[in-house]
Amino acid sequence: MTPAEVGAAVDAAWHTVLERLEQLVRIETPSFDAAASARIARLLTEWFEPLASEVRAVVTEAGTHLVIDVPGTGDAAPLLLLGHSDTVWDHGSLTGDVPWSVDGDVVRGPGVFDMKSGLVIMLTALEILRNRPRRTVRILVNCDEEVGSPTSQELVRAALDGVAGVIGFESPHPDGAFKVGRAGSTRLRLEVEGRAAHAALDPDNGVSAIDELVDQLLVVREIVAEASATTPVLCNVGTVSGGARANVVPDAASAEIGLRFVDGGSERHVLDALARLEPIRSGAVVRAVVLTSRPAWQAGVGDEALLEEVGRAASALEQSASGRPAAGAGDTNLVGSLGVPTIDGFGPRGGGAHAVTEHLLLSSLRARIELLTAVLAG
Repeated sequence: MTPAEVGAAVDAAWHTVLERLEQLVRIETPSFDAAASARIARLLTEWFEPLASEVRAVVTEAGTHLVIDVPGTGDAAPLLLLGHSDTVWDHGSLTGDVPWSVDGDVVRGPGVFDMKSGLVIMLTALEILRNRPRRTVRILVNCDEEVGSPTSQELVRAALDGVAGVIGFESPHPDGAFKVGRAGSTRLRLEVEGRAAHAALDPDNGVSAIDELVDQLLVVREIVAEASATTPVLCNVGTVSGGARANVVPDAASAEIGLRFVDGGSERHVLDALARLEPIRSGAVVRAVVLTSRPAWQAGVGDEALLEEVGRAASALEQSASGRPAAGAGDTNLVGSLGVPTIDGFGPRGGGAHAVTEHLLLSSLRARIELLTAVLAG
């Protein structure tokens, strides 16, 4: 399609874009709400079925994931379009802190930016190309991305079968640049078992889980500092809990720790060291339990080639398409870290993800629809 044809096609489809975005946002979908996930999956299935050869719903305890195969007209290997339907917002956010609103170029609402707008971009581009030459695509929409994709990581990896590359529809950098490379993210719980005893009458028979945890956290700090000597590692002790009464030696304590890694080497060093932690006190038990983990994705040659392909389509539309690494993690970590050509940040510009200021720019939403249409056009 010529740039003029792309623009005219988006003009013709534009009347449904905002309407559909509002429909998605008004189905509030906090992570792990299986009923809400089923509702939005039914709506997405209704919209995508006319375009697809198959729409497969994968129902889990977290909710409903969708795998959608849309046939193309050429021989090129498919692209995987990766998105999610869950948000960080609880029910009632629409009538509370984050109401739906449209004010000129700015659209607000829970999940409007992260990332229900990305789902609308996919749908609109594919509808425009329904009766035109087009690339074969596979779409995966999971329902637990915001909590680390615990029930969908293997599904994401399985969806890579036969694909030439992956485009993620998370938000871009604030200037609109794509995300090529992402920091690894691991959330773990450091658990300590001690032995309870009377703190005054029999303290020597007790093993303080809290004292052990405090000392273990100092060891964690040393491990992270050692790794950070070559590559920065972010470590945040987010929660600490343990004990019940001041006159009882505590028999249990734990801390939840968030870790971010720029590269796989430091990631392996730190996680292996934490898995080998030994108790300092006789009678104590120490465990590092990984809750969620997304490996570091460092940009490679394949990622740059995919970015260049998107850049050529962008240039024809008089758009820019630069890319650079991002500090945050997402599902593209799972595929980019395997060496599959990947770019992320194909959602629209905006801001306030996970905050009451969440919003997107309609002009950017339109530009992203035009760009995806041009990328997928045969």
